[in-house]
Amino acid sequence: ALAAAEAAARPWARTPPAERAACLERAADLLEAHTDELLALAVREAGKSWANAVAELREAVDFCRYYAQQARGFDNGTHPALGPVLCISPWNFPLAIFSGQLAAALAAGNPVIAKPAEQTPLIAAAAVRLFHAAGVPAAALQLLPGRGETVGAALVADPRIRGVMFTGSTEVATLINRSLAARGGNVPLIAETGGQNAMIVDSTALAEQVVGDVLASSFDSAGQRCSALRVLCLQDDVAERVLHMLRGALGELRIGDPADVRTDIGPVIDAEARDGLEAHVAAMRGRGAQVTRLPLPDTCAHGTFVAPTIIEIGTFDELGREQFGPILHVLRYPAAGLGRLLDAIDASGYGLTMGVHTRIDETVDHVAARARVGNLYVNRNMIGAVVGVQPFGGEGLSGTGPKAGGPLYLHRLLQRSPGPELANGAVRIERTAHGDAPAPMDALLDWLDGAGRALLEGDELAVLRDRADAYRARAVSGLRLALPGPTGEDDSLRFVARGTVAGVAPSTPAALHQLLAALATGNRIVFDDSPALRSLYRMLPEAAARHVRLDAHWFDGDFGALLVDAADAEADAWQRRLAARPGPILPLLRPAPEYDPCRLVHERTLSINTAAAGGNASLMAMGA
Repeated sequence: ALAAAEAAARPWARTPPAERAACLERAADLLEAHTDELLALAVREAGKSWANAVAELREAVDFCRYYAQQARGFDNGTHPALGPVLCISPWNFPLAIFSGQLAAALAAGNPVIAKPAEQTPLIAAAAVRLFHAAGVPAAALQLLPGRGETVGAALVADPRIRGVMFTGSTEVATLINRSLAARGGNVPLIAETGGQNAMIVDSTALAEQVVGDVLASSFDSAGQRCSALRVLCLQDDVAERVLHMLRGALGELRIGDPADVRTDIGPVIDAEARDGLEAHVAAMRGRGAQVTRLPLPDTCAHGTFVAPTIIEIGTFDELGREQFGPILHVLRYPAAGLGRLLDAIDASGYGLTMGVHTRIDETVDHVAARARVGNLYVNRNMIGAVVGVQPFGGEGLSGTGPKAGGPLYLHRLLQRSPGPELANGAVRIERTAHGDAPAPMDALLDWLDGAGRALLEGDELAVLRDRADAYRARAVSGLRLALPGPTGEDDSLRFVARGTVAGVAPSTPAALHQLLAALATGNRIVFDDSPALRSLYRMLPEAAARHVRLDAHWFDGDFGALLVDAADAEADAWQRRLAARPGPILPLLRPAPEYDPCRLVHERTLSINTAAAGGNASLMAMGA
């Protein structure tokens, strides 16, 4: 399979992007034409309800058409493909995520080796047959089922694999990252992992709507969604009333055979998953937690069913690891404790989804500014992200980015890129942060034209000026994309600075370039506290120096990306050190000739149910 993928790499990469896009559009049509077969497989193999199966097929089709549209503007000369890409997909979305991964890699010009989850190979095989029928060459898309510990590990370790796309657990993503780092070469990894997802409900929220959204967010798909609600945070003033209603609504859910259209909740994926969830419930009971469970009917005596469960907890750190199933934890918080609650959620390290139910705009703004999550939902449920409308993916322990179904995704699957066409798919683009020329960056450039000129030789100043122009042209930090969505909903994607990045530079010009990249993207930067960098720091203009920190122990501190200007062997050594760190998977960037500004930001999606706040302003303005 690897030899065939390697041989197919050049012909597929040379195929005009419009032809590759046409293949994906034909694949989307074929997926729709085979709806009956695919829905049946989703229900029988993955235990999905009919409604979930329909949504899964819709998402798979959306991915194909979205990435086809994005890739049509590519040019093979300026958007060179990586080479063979390994796609490792999960069992919880065995058609949608599977198809989305391979559609993106194929659109970018990469041959694909697709390794589906061990539990769901049949629907993956059906999808691959349809992609082949749509015109994707057999060597450009190969299905290689098997166990992750054997097949997956061998593929990740092979140097012929030039990129990896993975959706699954945080622990496995870390192992993959370390395996790729051991190979060297800074192989791209796109990892989407789990989350300890919270919903915050204050006293102004409409309780009836909260209960409906909580049931959908927690128990739809038997809680087996990356985006599923895990912790419901209720303000003390309304906690008892909402819990009373929630327990009553829980009793109305129907659990059983997903092939029965009346079923609300089907089984979890296998016995191992069931046993782990039951062990968690037993452990929480043993600690004295109040537990409410929907009794399992006799028809569920055989199978891997887990009763929908509500567990009351006292603190956020009681949770431990994510419980991937129909288990909802409930935490009460005082009205004055919202800030402390947000700190506790952030301290978990995860950053996938969050929900807020409130009628106070200032609360929405406060949470949106504080929350370090990839997808924030306001006055609605937290599941069912739509491709191109709510680009999906997290940060921190929840993933590497870029977001699936978003404008940056395909560009991570290229050797290099001139940058995304953000207007492609956006209703409008707004700037919400610094202007086109951030003041600290301008101050640095002015200083370089004056007192700082003595630190540079030959054409080094001209080179830095060129880099600055390139960063201005490709700037995304501080932008907000208004995205298309249904009436009554406001959907947007913001690009926000990572915060602090770290720099490893062999010379003063290299350090100045890294500082320039950080300032251009709204970040701060930390360097080693060396004599040379100390001397440079003392000379910097105050407006730039405020964004610089020197620290002899910087590597053990908190930073969101590592900029390295070094030869291959040294860069590979830094990649191995970075991968060995505990915590999130962090990007290592090298200048080519700029540092990619799209990798120095976080993408954050905000989806607001505007109708829930008392009316849709856009509707009321019609005809005015």
